[in-house]
Amino acid sequence: MELIKRYILPRLFQWMIVVIVGTTVVFLVPRISPMDPVQTTLSSMSSLGMANPEAIKQMEEVLMDLYGLRGTLAEQYLRFWSYLLKGDLGPSLIMFPAPVVSVIATSMPWTVGLMLVSTIIAWLLGITLGTLTGYFSATRWARIIDAVVMCIYPIPYYIMALMLLFLFAYTFPVFPFSGAVGIGIKPGLNWVFIGSVIRHGFLPAISLILITTGWRFISQRALVTTVIGSDHVQYAEIAALPRRKIMFRYIFRDTLLPQTTDLALSLGSIFGGALITEFVFSYPGLGQILYTAILQGDFNIIVGISIFSIVGIATGALLIDLLYPLLDPRVRYH
Repeated sequence: MELIKRYILPRLFQWMIVVIVGTTVVFLVPRISPMDPVQTTLSSMSSLGMANPEAIKQMEEVLMDLYGLRGTLAEQYLRFWSYLLKGDLGPSLIMFPAPVVSVIATSMPWTVGLMLVSTIIAWLLGITLGTLTGYFSATRWARIIDAVVMCIYPIPYYIMALMLLFLFAYTFPVFPFSGAVGIGIKPGLNWVFIGSVIRHGFLPAISLILITTGWRFISQRALVTTVIGSDHVQYAEIAALPRRKIMFRYIFRDTLLPQTTDLALSLGSIFGGALITEFVFSYPGLGQILYTAILQGDFNIIVGISIFSIVGIATGALLIDLLYPLLDPRVRYH
């Protein structure tokens, strides 16, 4: 009981404050933005030939309700929270009348699957290669790995994605250009569907892994270089302990805590989607939906995805905060 009162409850309160403040900022940004979603939508309709002033006026009233812009700012804010707590984010204007929650629920599995797999693989590769090259920095193979990673890391992400697309979807048509699954394939736990998902998601995942691994590698190598100079590692080497034992029991464990924190935050941010990745590969995830929503001024979709991203990152930070004492004995539940 004392643990819940003194450690868990304060952190749950911090999580709630972060979510409330972040959601409030998301609520305010569209309302202080110079871009008016109602007028943007009406302009699009007018360009399609809708010129009846009465019809435009009626449509404006409807759009004010759909975007939650009726009344004072305080009234809009209270109404926003009342709907949000019921899981109602309003309708999507680009996929009207589909609810925003339904649109996000349809796209989220693709984004979560792609981002979860690529984030974990990149994390494992980055910290493994960074630990090995940092500890065995004098070896030839370590210098080769370091040179390869340092050549790949500065490449802009969109260039990497386009290169992979050109090489392995156009020049050598091994993988499909776009989409997440083959046309006409029904979802199910069978090898036809699973194989199609893997083929369509391979290039987007590899592009994310290559760029993200570089950052993990550099940060882990820097951490390892710092830890090697610490007293307990020096004493272990003087005592002639096996190098493998020193690397895993001392160096790797000492660098695991900051890397685990970074992994938790990265996993929390996957709900925002990989906008550039999904756009380049036409992958039907949250990033693709967000890109379309930004272009067409669908503020309900933008707000919905932003809220999911805020809650995901805040939850990731909360979980790692609660797990810190298990990962590092220097931290205590108090």
